[in-house]
Amino acid sequence: MSALNSLGKLLAGLVAAGVGMAVCLAPAAGIGGAAVTRVDNTMQSNLADLTDGAAPGVTTITDTNGDPMAWIYAQRRYEVPADEIAQSAKDALVAIEDRRFYEHDGVDMQGFARAMVTNILAGGVEEGASTIDQQYVKNYLLLVNADTTEEQSAAVEQSIPRKLREMRMASDLDKQLSKEEILARYLNLVSFGNHAYGIEAAARTYFDTSASKLTVPQSALLVGMLQSSEFLNPYTNPDGAKERRNMVLQAMVSSGYLSQADADRYAGQPLGVLDEPSLLPRGCITAGNSGFLCDYALKYLADKGLSTEEVERGGYTITTTLDPEVQAIAHDAATSAVNKGQPGVAEVINVIEPGKDSHDILAMTSSRDYGLDQDESQTVLPQASSMVGNGAGSVFKIFTAAAALENGYNLESKLQVPDRAVVYGMGEGGAKGCPPGAYCVENAGKFSGEMTLRDALAKSPNTPFVKLIENVGVEQTVDMAVRLGLRSYEDQGTFDENNSVADYFRQHNLGSFTLGPTAVNPLELSNVAATLASDGMWCEPNPIKSIVDRYGDEVALDRPECEQAVEPELAAGLAGGMAEDAVSGTAKKAAKSAGWNGAVAAKTGTTESHQSSAFLGFNRKFAAATYIYNDGTQTSPLCTGPVRQCAEGSLFGGQEAAESWFRMASRMPGAADAGLPAPSALFDPKARDELLKRVVGMDKDDARATLEEAGFRVRESLSSGKGAPKDEVVDTRYAEDAGPDSTITIVVSDGSDARLSTRPTTPSPSPSRQEYVPEEPSTAERDLGQLADELANLFR
Repeated sequence: MSALNSLGKLLAGLVAAGVGMAVCLAPAAGIGGAAVTRVDNTMQSNLADLTDGAAPGVTTITDTNGDPMAWIYAQRRYEVPADEIAQSAKDALVAIEDRRFYEHDGVDMQGFARAMVTNILAGGVEEGASTIDQQYVKNYLLLVNADTTEEQSAAVEQSIPRKLREMRMASDLDKQLSKEEILARYLNLVSFGNHAYGIEAAARTYFDTSASKLTVPQSALLVGMLQSSEFLNPYTNPDGAKERRNMVLQAMVSSGYLSQADADRYAGQPLGVLDEPSLLPRGCITAGNSGFLCDYALKYLADKGLSTEEVERGGYTITTTLDPEVQAIAHDAATSAVNKGQPGVAEVINVIEPGKDSHDILAMTSSRDYGLDQDESQTVLPQASSMVGNGAGSVFKIFTAAAALENGYNLESKLQVPDRAVVYGMGEGGAKGCPPGAYCVENAGKFSGEMTLRDALAKSPNTPFVKLIENVGVEQTVDMAVRLGLRSYEDQGTFDENNSVADYFRQHNLGSFTLGPTAVNPLELSNVAATLASDGMWCEPNPIKSIVDRYGDEVALDRPECEQAVEPELAAGLAGGMAEDAVSGTAKKAAKSAGWNGAVAAKTGTTESHQSSAFLGFNRKFAAATYIYNDGTQTSPLCTGPVRQCAEGSLFGGQEAAESWFRMASRMPGAADAGLPAPSALFDPKARDELLKRVVGMDKDDARATLEEAGFRVRESLSSGKGAPKDEVVDTRYAEDAGPDSTITIVVSDGSDARLSTRPTTPSPSPSRQEYVPEEPSTAERDLGQLADELANLFR
């Protein structure tokens, strides 16, 4: 025994002299020296992490109201401060794991020397003698810092060098944290089995309570399980768990934390755990049909630099923009249009709130339920936010119309509507019997030979838009689509491995772009509507309302700035042209059947082969596109009533796609009362004529300001005024064409005959829409005109 005592004193002296010598010891067999060195470096460099105590926690994803809809985590853990952990749990831990905890400085030298002697004589590690500080270090390195299998092995290796490294870290830790903090950090960190990490998660899992409300026997059970949470699982080994609980109770008696009488009383009680562990669902699969937006939110955050791995570990509270009421309405609308069990076809809907600084996603859904059960036709595919389907069809005519407005057209511009259009240099094929080198298009019905642009948007013939894109250019039209919201069309590889969609249509100058024949991202299509509803302001579709980290600090995301995609006047002009669709156009029947009587700018769409259909609509309250497409492995035409795959297609955008949109809109609070942007006088001759009526009789400065605010250029022409006061506008003149460069001439009284006139100075009648003044009269002509007016007054 004297030899053993001497060896023990020697080892204790070596440890007391310098625990840092541990790194000089040879690594354990089976663990490479490089791995040990990395772990050792990690120990030194991450002492700050150890004292900080941050460990993986549960991230909660909520809807816009703050109600949880999903939890994302790698380890279910809820960190709580020391004063929110029952004292009985702390006492039980000290009693069973480290009775000298309050006496040592992180390392129990007496226990270590005794264990060292035993281990050396045994030729390995037989005793641990680890303090709570050392166990905290070990568990932190394993559960928090070890990312690879090699690092995990190094963190738990049974060797003397590893024990000495733990001792050094534990000694440093004890100098920087109080005993209460160390106990709390340890209890917040360790695994209690059944996916519960930390005392708070354990209390919820086994007793449906909190760590602060744990009773003595509950604390004893949980602390006892730390010896082996898998073996001592109370659901699979209740006898073993009870025996270990009672052992902890007796240790508490020995340490002075509990009387023997109380320990005996508690020992006779049943375990008292729940009938089954209270587990926390994990992942977006728990969000039900809100899972589509949940998934998209995680992808969105990853694209912004907050990886899913960090979300799993970070313990964030992520509040999304999803409105549960709108989400439920949208999902009902989608399933009413397409049966969720219908094979090979689905409808997706995104609802976006317009705004000039954010386009918040209120709903994202599919006619298919979100889930993993394929037998129930469920899906977790990102149907609503990725490139899918065969195109939105005639919805794309709005891009050609927008490009035309930007190039001098207006809503009353006359378009020729032939039954068949044949164009060269814009692709090949199309309608039957098309000549070589030509692109041919026919209308789906009979139309008058001439239409205004406004009526063409409502009635949707094909031929005038093919001629229109020939005039304004494919490149300009494609650019307009991208500017308004189809940003994925610029991504390389979206058409084929070498081309983006936009580049392919530009390079080949394909006139078919106006008929929307290419797969589309439904979320971006809805965002096109939001851009127009926001006075031409494009903002990235946004699923995130706020992010708060575990410390309560808000996390900022690097979002792209909103962009003025088109001028507000153009957006208002196009919205005014699209307003006819639900009144007299292809969406009239769907609007009427839903009882819709609100304002809406809209466009229906159907691909030529009936393989998909769409409806885009918006007002100041909300913007949304409904999109029906082949979602299976087989692509085929689609039929209506009910929507299904069929041999000969009969589905049009004015049917189920439009019907579901209006059915949804009719139920949305405030949607029917929301208006559209004010009509643009710059692009709408009807609105222009009304504006010109108003400025006649105004002071010239007020008239100029009014017209410039509407987007016009203004020039002045003097007149004798016919009795009007000086500087009053007595007439207006304009060119027939409209658009960004339109000029209005205001005829201003010079006041020269105001006193001679007995006529009231009322505004002159508004000029007819056909009036055209090519240029301002010369000075000599103006003087002769004034003289004639004065002579006429003298002899009147």
